[in-house]
Amino acid sequence: MNFQAWWQVRRSRLLTLLNRNEKAAAALEQALRIDPAYHGVRGGLGYLYAMRGDHDRAVENFRKALEAEPRKAALHFDLGFVYQQMQQHESALNAMREAVECDPKLDRAWYGMGVSLRALERHDEAAAAFERAAELQPMNGFAWYELGVTYHRLGRRRELEQVLATLGGFDPKLANRLVQVTGSRS
Repeated sequence: MNFQAWWQVRRSRLLTLLNRNEKAAAALEQALRIDPAYHGVRGGLGYLYAMRGDHDRAVENFRKALEAEPRKAALHFDLGFVYQQMQQHESALNAMREAVECDPKLDRAWYGMGVSLRALERHDEAAAAFERAAELQPMNGFAWYELGVTYHRLGRRRELEQVLATLGGFDPKLANRLVQVTGSRS
């Protein structure tokens, strides 16, 4: 690895922390010009492009990063998240599935699968994905909330009440929001 490329990556990380994402992306692009084989840069570029809403360039960079690191679950998740932002839920679902294949304990990928499955109106599968996300990360209020919404759509009242009880135990505001959305007990 070239020292100048390495330095540009470090500079980009600092700029990202300072919320200077345009300059951070420019530093990563410079690192790639210096050392085109520096594959670790692609994930960072994908993230920065996604942050500014340049989804096509984000997808391009995440795909190139995955060519170099095909078993990196976080890259599959990031790619899936960008597809969700683009409302391309079949592609998002495929990326999230790849993520959980690489790392079955990646709770955010299970959550992402649930989001895409529900968008595709595959509610039973969405419920199973949200259940797994909540199992892996029991204090993730968003997973419990989305599970409750999905149970509501499926007409699974008893399970919804259990979710409300669980969620109310650690995030009463989100539980109240779920009550409002579903019209369930308070």
